[in-house]
Amino acid sequence: MCTWGSCGHGGILNISQPYVIQLNWRGFAFKYGAWGRDYSPLSPEKDLFWVAPLNTDGRYLEYYRFYRSYDDLLLYKNAKEYRIQYGEGSGTAVYKNYMYFNAHASRDMSKLDLNTNTVVVRKTLPGAAYNNRFSYAGVPWQDMSFAVDESGLWVIYSTEASTGNIVISKLNETTLDVLDTWQTRQYRPSVSSAFIVCGVLYATRPVNTRKEEIFYTYDTNTGNEGRMSIIIDKVMETIQSINYSPGDQKLYVYNDAYLLRYNLFFQPVASL
Repeated sequence: MCTWGSCGHGGILNISQPYVIQLNWRGFAFKYGAWGRDYSPLSPEKDLFWVAPLNTDGRYLEYYRFYRSYDDLLLYKNAKEYRIQYGEGSGTAVYKNYMYFNAHASRDMSKLDLNTNTVVVRKTLPGAAYNNRFSYAGVPWQDMSFAVDESGLWVIYSTEASTGNIVISKLNETTLDVLDTWQTRQYRPSVSSAFIVCGVLYATRPVNTRKEEIFYTYDTNTGNEGRMSIIIDKVMETIQSINYSPGDQKLYVYNDAYLLRYNLFFQPVASL
């Protein structure tokens, strides 16, 4: 295990068995959504766990909760619950006390202040496909998914120009301006989910009803694409979202209404 926010490793080597945290607070019918742990590099000791199930249609993000401790999350207590006017899809992420999501029926990115439950920035993602055009396999309405790694905020999406292949953009977390963009050769609708660790995108696909595979990588540091095979055990059939937290280097997975957490194991850096 590396230190908080550290990239002193050679990439993902393996993954633990899932830790089943609980059912999301809205119940088993709310199969789509996302959850995770906020990453605030300047105050890493402060905990904030968030849960954002979609409505039962699997499209609208209307309610979310956050908890100030892991124990509160486990016991469903001291929750702060809020309603928003609508987000779309399971691509939500939280970074430095702000929630990022796709604004409903648009190619717009929304930045919501968790202290005030107010959208403080809404900005169009240039060229992004939307309205369920190139969503993930088995997970509709997730045309745009946000990701957080050691360096900050990203968005994973597709465009008509990319013919549905995954596009990765690094974002300015304050303004949501696109800082840089990478085009991959991996078709997004053949991927079930994706996350970013140390500038490397990892994409997953289903193997069967109980196993998923991390099978594809794209390194934004070098522009290199790669193949790998790391099996992820799951408790239900469909993974709706994967959020990586650089703080504890764990994956937070929303799996057919259940909240799962996994430990990551990394390749040691080869000594010179």
